[in-house]
Amino acid sequence: MSQSLETFFSAWSESDADQRADKISASVAANAVYSDPRCPEPISGREALTEYTGAFSANAPGWTASVVKSDETAGLIRATIAFGGTGPDGSEMQQLGQYFVECDADGLLAKITGFVGTGAPE
Repeated sequence: MSQSLETFFSAWSESDADQRADKISASVAANAVYSDPRCPEPISGREALTEYTGAFSANAPGWTASVVKSDETAGLIRATIAFGGTGPDGSEMQQLGQYFVECDADGLLAKITGFVGTGAPE
């Protein structure tokens, strides 16, 4: 399951649409549902998710998304993801997000729910 998670987030920084689609197909269930605060409604299916992740690489060229930490309990994965790269002012930037993920019987990501930040007190 952690390999699917790593593959999925590596797709976010993939600028080649075919390679991004391959990574999504290898890591995400065909009927997967994805949501985060930046999408107005949940995204369903690999094709829509490939387009959504493509917007990240198009809008933040050179940025990456990587799993910083993950753990699992009762079949639910909690992961901290670092989104980072060079900002508009030329300085390195990093934003953290917290994701909760359910997998299908084949270990593919089936439900992915993301939050801005890590939920730590400010």
